Amino acid sequence: MCRAVAGVFSLAPFRTKRCHEAVDHLATRLLGMKVMMLLGYNGAAADVQLGSGASLPLSLKTRAVGDVTIVQCSGRIVAGPEAESLREHVCGILQDHRDIILHLGEVAFIDSSGLGMLVRLLTSTRRVSSDLKLCSLRSDTHKLLQMTSLIKLFDVHDSEEAAVSAFYRRKAPDGRASVVGPSLLCVDQSADVLAYLRELLRNAGYSVLTNSNLHDALILIHATRPNLLVLGPSLTASPGTMQSFRTACTGIPVVELGSEFSTLDAGRAASDLLKNVQAYLHSQVR
Repeated sequence: MCRAVAGVFSLAPFRTKRCHEAVDHLATRLLGMKVMMLLGYNGAAADVQLGSGASLPLSLKTRAVGDVTIVQCSGRIVAGPEAESLREHVCGILQDHRDIILHLGEVAFIDSSGLGMLVRLLTSTRRVSSDLKLCSLRSDTHKLLQMTSLIKLFDVHDSEEAAVSAFYRRKAPDGRASVVGPSLLCVDQSADVLAYLRELLRNAGYSVLTNSNLHDALILIHATRPNLLVLGPSLTASPGTMQSFRTACTGIPVVELGSEFSTLDAGRAASDLLKNVQAYLHSQVR
């Protein structure tokens, strides 16, 4: 009897999950019907409407910008392997990351099932207290969201920078991103060095973001306005990005890591870095 009762209770989460999945699939089918009614086209005609005559596979490129994950989609989001691969990819990201941006600037076509999949992904992320934003939409994709009234459901932004900034923006009186304690942005090409810096500085009481390139670091500077930058050696970028980065850094103190930092004794490196960070932040307060 005890085993039977335990079995009944253990099925509840499973049934709840199946119920959610059934609702999601039903919503996708209903949305697909609404899309086609609004467009007034069959699938082939809708394909021409969105400017894609060829069958393009969906490719996904993922990168982290601070605590935000950007997924750049290229190709078509349509019923079948394409939509399913996007669903699996985003669900995999949700296991470790909460804030996701879908960059749709290179998506040539979205059919009704693909649009329904985007709705399901939004529902899935918000169900686990995460969020999903869209950015860089083509004009035809933006028009499709308007025609289906889904533009009101999604948080849509013109650029990656605007979408990232929206994630970091808090309800602060001045509208700027708020952080707990002094905020530091660390930029270095080495993932190992970034992991070391992140844990060292967080354990010292700082709010820390990390990135491996100047392009994405520039986005984070605009989004968060950190109190201090920690820059590794030999960081390179295009001339335009370098100039924009220098301009954005105006007024922000910078601690530069020497080329030997990654090979220094870890204890000595930690002590020297913390002293430099404290000194720069103290001088900034004065």
